[in-house]
Amino acid sequence: MPFIELETSLPAERLPADLPAKLCSEAATILGKPVERVNVTVRSGLQMVVGGSAAPCAQLNVASIGVVGSAEQNKGHSSRFFDFLTRQLALSPDRTSCRSQGSKDPHSVLSTGALADWQERDRHDLFVRRLPKQLLQGPG
Repeated sequence: MPFIELETSLPAERLPADLPAKLCSEAATILGKPVERVNVTVRSGLQMVVGGSAAPCAQLNVASIGVVGSAEQNKGHSSRFFDFLTRQLALSPDRTSCRSQGSKDPHSVLSTGALADWQERDRHDLFVRRLPKQLLQGPG
């Protein structure tokens, strides 16, 4: 069940009225999941700064089990999400970011026990979060 969260500094009136439905459909296609299982939240009018600039921007957070997590998966997904967002929001790629969170698998958990969130466009960033010990050990 993918969870898609779009946050943007753009005011609601500058967003296409059907953006949540379009994003839901696009996410289902990109991730290969049934649209009935995709959850989308769009938050607009936020105070945001990216790269030291408060110019209009957006960030997309994608969380799903099994279809995001590895660098190869995220590279393909994020490229398609970037294309969709830049078209729908009329923002340049440098004002848009995408973060993916996958399940605990060998491709998304680092040896230090941190979950890696990967961003792709013209540069590669690695966001690292500590996982609770019980998640690293698994059941039992």
